[in-house]
Amino acid sequence: MVKSSKAQKGTRPVTLKDADADKFVKQYAAYLKKQGKIHVPKWTDIAKTGIQCELAPNDPDWFYTRVASVARQVYFRPGSGIGGLKKRYGSSYQKNCIRPHFQKAAGSPIRKALQALEDLGILEKRPNGGRQITDKGAQDMDRIAGAVVMGN
Repeated sequence: MVKSSKAQKGTRPVTLKDADADKFVKQYAAYLKKQGKIHVPKWTDIAKTGIQCELAPNDPDWFYTRVASVARQVYFRPGSGIGGLKKRYGSSYQKNCIRPHFQKAAGSPIRKALQALEDLGILEKRPNGGRQITDKGAQDMDRIAGAVVMGN
């Protein structure tokens, strides 16, 4: 009699922490796009992601990638808000000959990503501020992370 992989002693289910970040974000963005329930704002083709960027992103589906990345960040750090995520996605900014300084990312794409995830039921607001992943959202993300780890 052969036991299933989950029933073997010493194994545990695959979670998002086991998956490679880049592969997971691409896979989850493709899943969200295929689902077709996310409302993409009209301005995404011309908007920059922060003052430190010269141009808008080249990828036409960059908003789905940002939504997937924001969901991953909130999974790891429950209670994250727009301000903390702006700091997370910020980068160095240098204008002319002035020394480079850190600049926070734009808040609107992050805000719209959080709102889209709330509409899908993946995120919910915490009573003391910030957002957290719902049980349904964690199950979906862990399922996709399992597919990424297995190589599908």
